[in-house]
Amino acid sequence: MSSTAPTTKPKAGTGTVAQTYLLSYNAASALLWTAVLGRVVLLVPMVGLTNVFGGVDDFVRWVQTLALAEVGHAAFGIVRAPLLTTLMQVASRLLLVWGIAYPFPESTAHSPAFAGMLIAWSVTEVIRYGYFVFLLGSGKVPAVLSWLRYNTFYVLYPLGISCECWLVFKATGPAAELNPLIAYGLWAVLAIYVPGSYILYSHMMAQRRRVMRGKKRAD
Repeated sequence: MSSTAPTTKPKAGTGTVAQTYLLSYNAASALLWTAVLGRVVLLVPMVGLTNVFGGVDDFVRWVQTLALAEVGHAAFGIVRAPLLTTLMQVASRLLLVWGIAYPFPESTAHSPAFAGMLIAWSVTEVIRYGYFVFLLGSGKVPAVLSWLRYNTFYVLYPLGISCECWLVFKATGPAAELNPLIAYGLWAVLAIYVPGSYILYSHMMAQRRRVMRGKKRAD
């Protein structure tokens, strides 16, 4: 699922060491996701949407795995973030890169949904991590970046979710050949995606409303 929770916003009173760590983490993550986006953008005109997989799969798998740190950030109170939504977001992403693309490459290697998913993920993350780099580094975020942070999910979230669901669905076939229980598990995942997507989307809308109300008061 497209990541949107404020999983890298520090708690009030966070120490200098933690703040420096979070700034470094966000900067590194922003650069890594920029690299993912750059690879996809370069590969699409060269090989087409259906052949992006081979040039970026391994790289994005490890970039996304790095986000496990965000579960720790939320669990140990380093940042102000709801643990449940953070866990849902990270787990769903890891399912796609480790539980779908890695064991069942035949279901993703030539699907345009894989490229669409990576575009949704990488644009979202470049904006999100860039936002927190400015927030942690200077306390001020450029207006355009703030607008992108709280509005692009209207397009990117449905795109990401649709592509993710399609890839999970496509994997049910080869999964059933390997073990029917794995296929049943993937069908269960698809069933969970509906309420899970609603919870995360509601969280995003509530987050946006809070930010917009704050801006109106400031104006």
